[in-house]
Amino acid sequence: MEFLAGGRAEVRITRADVGKRVSVRRLTGGGAGVPAFTDAVGVLTSWDQGVLSITRRNGETVRIEESALVAAKVVPDRPAAPRHGAARPSGEPGRRRGPAATALELQTVAARGWPAVETARLGEWTLRASGGFTRRANSVLPLGDPGVPLETALERIGQWYDEHGLPPVIVVATGREDTDARLDAELAERGWADERHTTVRTAALAPLADTAADLSCVTLSREPGADWLALYNRTGEADPSAQTTRTALRVLTGGPSVWFATVHGADGGTAAIGRLVVDGRWAGFAALEVAPAARRRGLATRVMAALAERALEEGASAAYLQVEADNAGALAFYDRLGFTDHHGYHYRRALPGGRR
Repeated sequence: MEFLAGGRAEVRITRADVGKRVSVRRLTGGGAGVPAFTDAVGVLTSWDQGVLSITRRNGETVRIEESALVAAKVVPDRPAAPRHGAARPSGEPGRRRGPAATALELQTVAARGWPAVETARLGEWTLRASGGFTRRANSVLPLGDPGVPLETALERIGQWYDEHGLPPVIVVATGREDTDARLDAELAERGWADERHTTVRTAALAPLADTAADLSCVTLSREPGADWLALYNRTGEADPSAQTTRTALRVLTGGPSVWFATVHGADGGTAAIGRLVVDGRWAGFAALEVAPAARRRGLATRVMAALAERALEEGASAAYLQVEADNAGALAFYDRLGFTDHHGYHYRRALPGGRR
């Protein structure tokens, strides 16, 4: 991994950092089938006679010659996370602590990380349309006051979405403010359907990269190739030149700093994929998919680790993702990685003939 200072890799640890969690890259010399560099994340337990000892989370100790260091820096500690069923801290029933953040901050960051093709402002509300590609990019994000009475706001929203050939849909957060509960109740009273409950989860970023697994199978790129899109399979079109696919690509590649991870299987097919967007301290993970024939091989964990390493290189320290509340398998997987619930949201959709 690179730690850039003025465009150059930099070693930013000293013997005074013994006892701290660090991330390092070292030169191996390369050769046939051997990567030129390898990475390690763990606790710097000693630095004696030109040799560093780094202890990984699994107890393995890595010894590194000081002269082989290419880049290094201190990274945040893994937060304490009680096991399921263990006592929770007072005031946090059923939750482990994640990075400190408000729901408003995360909603704003997530919107930048999954940007709509077309937007319009209505006070502090944002109307978003992207040809129907994902509900997130085709719904209203209400982050404050629409600047007009609700009836007027809903009328204007209906007109705007009618012009775009889309149903009016509004995102409603849960666990944020009383204003969200009032909005939810008022939309329900008007007959707007309740759909797609989603959980926003957060975690410390550094532990996601702390794995002894070989990540050389994961390829990172700035654009999703045809092999990536084939496994993602949500663009609605197989032809990359089709309008639906072009619209989807504009959403997928939008955001401050976006990366796509791909793992190829032995048969040359796509075994696993993932998407990362880095925005300041936040690293957003999405589109994590593993081909059915490649499951239970740890590929999802490797994809997350490779993307987390890249996010650490770009200065991020906290991770977030969004997962449907009824996806038990995904929730359990992210539990194991240390993600915890932050807040939730769901959608309210105007039904034909209903009040707007």
